[in-house]
Amino acid sequence: MRIWYQSYVDYENGKTYWDRLRKHLEAVADPGTTVDIKGITPHDSYAHVLVEMRCAREVICNAVRAEREGYDAFVIGHFQDAGLYEARSAVSIPVVALGEASMLYSCQLGQRSGIVTINTRYIPWFHHQITKYGLERRVTGVHAMQFEPGQILKAYESQHRADEVARSFAEQARPLVASGVDVLIPGGGIPMLLFSAIRGHAVDGAPVINGIPIAVKMTEMAVKLRRLAGLGVSRVSDYVQPPIEILEEFLTHPKGL
Repeated sequence: MRIWYQSYVDYENGKTYWDRLRKHLEAVADPGTTVDIKGITPHDSYAHVLVEMRCAREVICNAVRAEREGYDAFVIGHFQDAGLYEARSAVSIPVVALGEASMLYSCQLGQRSGIVTINTRYIPWFHHQITKYGLERRVTGVHAMQFEPGQILKAYESQHRADEVARSFAEQARPLVASGVDVLIPGGGIPMLLFSAIRGHAVDGAPVINGIPIAVKMTEMAVKLRRLAGLGVSRVSDYVQPPIEILEEFLTHPKGL
């Protein structure tokens, strides 16, 4: 099984993160599963919706490329899931996203989940995600630290910065737990991987989940179910596939100006 893992960081700007992510993916994937990390340049270095939309377009194109290159599935390894629904409508292979997979699995671990993201500017985006996924009664709170994506990458190069991120996460998580949240979700692949070294990670008794292996395992399951039963996404509503000429038009006309 071959999986395309789409990071929103490129190797040049996230070498230490990529190297650690590669080892983590190798450790969690089933024998016989190959997970190839692919990046985006310019990378997602600033928390803003325009950056998300720029990256989303490239992600959709890369999902099409992955299918045409023979990959069995495509993972959006970015918690904001920008481009998820559009990518699913563009390809036939399974498309799994870090944010959606994390939120759905957290619902099996507790009744109320909360997200701690890296920047306050992501809070509205996450609320839109939660509503889109129909999880308003299960994912009930979003708090934020105050880092740019590019800044938090520095935590992979400094234990002092890594400890600072962990402390900041706990500070934002505690009020969520006090309000009734019983599962905590770091709002990003970068903090998830950073915290993966903490076995049994919890804040005031609430488990802190690592969505990266969750997304990988959901992807492997999706591929296996497709092979076993032909199971795939519905083409009735959100994931209706476009005619090939419309898809090609999208791929070949990237500029709005």
